Amino acid sequence: MEILSGLNLGEIKRITSQLGASDFRARQIHNWLYLKSVKSIDEMTDLSVKFREELKKVAIVSDIKIKVKQVSSDGTIKYLLEFADGECVETVLMRFDNRANLTACVSSQVGCAVDCSFCATAKRGFIRNLTYKEIIEQVLTIQRDTGLKVTNVVFMGQGEPLLNLDNVLKAMEMFNENFQIGARRLTVSTSGIIPQIIKLADLNLQSTLAISLHAPNHQIRSKLMKIENKYNMNDLHSSLKYYIQKTGRRITIEYLLIKNINDTTESAKQLAHYLSDIKCNINLIPYNPIGENDYQKPSNNSIMKFKCLLEHSGKKVTVRLERGADIDAACGQLRGKLPR
Repeated sequence: MEILSGLNLGEIKRITSQLGASDFRARQIHNWLYLKSVKSIDEMTDLSVKFREELKKVAIVSDIKIKVKQVSSDGTIKYLLEFADGECVETVLMRFDNRANLTACVSSQVGCAVDCSFCATAKRGFIRNLTYKEIIEQVLTIQRDTGLKVTNVVFMGQGEPLLNLDNVLKAMEMFNENFQIGARRLTVSTSGIIPQIIKLADLNLQSTLAISLHAPNHQIRSKLMKIENKYNMNDLHSSLKYYIQKTGRRITIEYLLIKNINDTTESAKQLAHYLSDIKCNINLIPYNPIGENDYQKPSNNSIMKFKCLLEHSGKKVTVRLERGADIDAACGQLRGKLPR
């Protein structure tokens, strides 16, 4: 049985041709899948009943199941999705007041091998990569369930996107060409996989690169993120300079603020120095508790002081608005398992 979701127009034409139908029918199916996000072939109402019955003999729209759906008090929705092999990941729809944008935070792997000490996903370890179809299915599931059109996609869910780069790139191509989501509305976040950052630079895409830095120096970062021992901050700095030189694009620096660990005045000064020659915006993320460690969220006063110190260096600095913390959907809280 063919799964229609994830097929491009050419692949759909192959199916319609086998059924003796025209390319026009393929374009209709394509529109139903990606622009109208139907749940079933029966919803494709501009196809004849007879043709729909023939199509249902050889294809279904999707085999993805929503295991759990949770809605936050702020409107954020978190889905636990089950794939055909029984593995699960979480994906999140974020809505912001007074903004038309609807952002899907998608996962790229089941589990994660990077093993950052502050992240719930790391506790599962690495299980497998997602296919590009499984990545785009996360957005399709959101659209089917809510009836809303996702406008932005961020690869900030479970997994390290650059350790599954081929599937991530294919998914980005699908989002751009089939979902009509502009390349600049796609953001890929990485803990700093240097060879893949170089590859992205050479591809010169229009999407946004976000770096999960989370520390001002090697000593602190190596305690928070094991990846620092393989790809250290000095080499990462060089790769970011190369990326900016090749693409001309501004990078987003993500910095998780943890009380008494990386939120001090000295940390802010060191971070400002490290980023002084990097074309970037800085996104501060107050720590979201996960229960497996003793890390704490800084006070609002500490967060604002840190922000002010960085702004004095001339950088644009924002504090990420917390979304979905009451359903464990905030940054670092995704697990991909049934709630306990």
